[in-house]
Amino acid sequence: MDFRFTPQQEAFRQEIRSWLTEVLPRFQVGKDFAGKSEVESEDTRYSPAFSRELGKKGWIGLAWPVQYGGKGLGYVEQMLFNEEMSRNRAPCGFHLPAERQMGPSILQFGSAEQKAFYIPKIVAGELGFAIGYTEPNTGSDLAGLRTVARQDGDDYVVSGQKMWAGGAHFVDYLWTAVRTNQDAPKHRGVSVFCIPLRNMKGLTIRPFYSMSGGRYNEVFFDEVRVPRTAMIGEKDRGWYTVAHNLDFERSGIERIVQGEMYFDDLVTLAREVRIGGRAAAEQPHVKHKFAEMAIDLKIERVLAYRVAWMQGSGKVPNYESSVSKLFGSEAGQRQCALAMQILGLYATLERDSPHTLVRGKVPRKYLDSLSNSIKAGTSEIQRNIIATRGFGLPRG
Repeated sequence: MDFRFTPQQEAFRQEIRSWLTEVLPRFQVGKDFAGKSEVESEDTRYSPAFSRELGKKGWIGLAWPVQYGGKGLGYVEQMLFNEEMSRNRAPCGFHLPAERQMGPSILQFGSAEQKAFYIPKIVAGELGFAIGYTEPNTGSDLAGLRTVARQDGDDYVVSGQKMWAGGAHFVDYLWTAVRTNQDAPKHRGVSVFCIPLRNMKGLTIRPFYSMSGGRYNEVFFDEVRVPRTAMIGEKDRGWYTVAHNLDFERSGIERIVQGEMYFDDLVTLAREVRIGGRAAAEQPHVKHKFAEMAIDLKIERVLAYRVAWMQGSGKVPNYESSVSKLFGSEAGQRQCALAMQILGLYATLERDSPHTLVRGKVPRKYLDSLSNSIKAGTSEIQRNIIATRGFGLPRG
């Protein structure tokens, strides 16, 4: 693996930075885009207008084929782009799932008609997607999902419930997995559908909130009729589409950049907060923890680079993306726990308290970090994937 960026890639990075300096101020509503737990309003993370602006620039789907409106660049260029967007807190949340996950899956598994319909709209920044995999009784054992779709002529009728569908209340489609064959083994008989979320009879979206204040949604299907053309890939073979999609969700440079920015905030904070009459930054155990955290961030970056390099080389990073996700999730939790220790009792204050520090960011990020080792596959699931796919060890 070559860790050096080419002169063309570095020039592209500078082009992105210059464009953001000029354009981004028109779209930034708040200052706290760096993490989900820091969002003051949805506008700071989701901006369809900004997504359309990126579409006009031709900067969505950089690594996709030119014939579908992409740029035909590599995944390394896509990673550089995502890094700069995250570092500048650009509100990419509307189109990011479509670009990072659904688009590649449609290009891999979709029909020619589906590619022609979805991909140009994603590239233009016009389509937003939510993910609907998890169910009330189906989390880590995703193949045990119970939402069913029975065929009725040229339609499928969907019944069931999905959880944790972030953004479903304002995006266009739900990318979801349902059971289309109840007699098949659980990893078979699963199909993937792209279901419209607006004006669908029998479809209900209900909000609920995480302990850090972020909004998610439950999606209920009561005999919802969707066309057969909404199925992505082959019937009953959707598990392969789900696995492909999760590989892209589990990798990514965004969380590393956010971690690096938070690390800088913590170093500044440690110079101001006093422990036992001395600045926290002067305490040996705090300095040692910061050193460990800095090492974690370097490792996270290399792991993300490896996944991007593999994707650009046409390789499938199924266990490598799990390595990146597992290490990044748990490193982020360690980082947030250290921040709580540095603040001490101040870490218990809500952001509306007159005595809170750093706008109450620390306790919110800590609460949000607890879900990092659960969503997109628990740490235990990632370890199983690494053991079985990476080292050929037996299941169980």
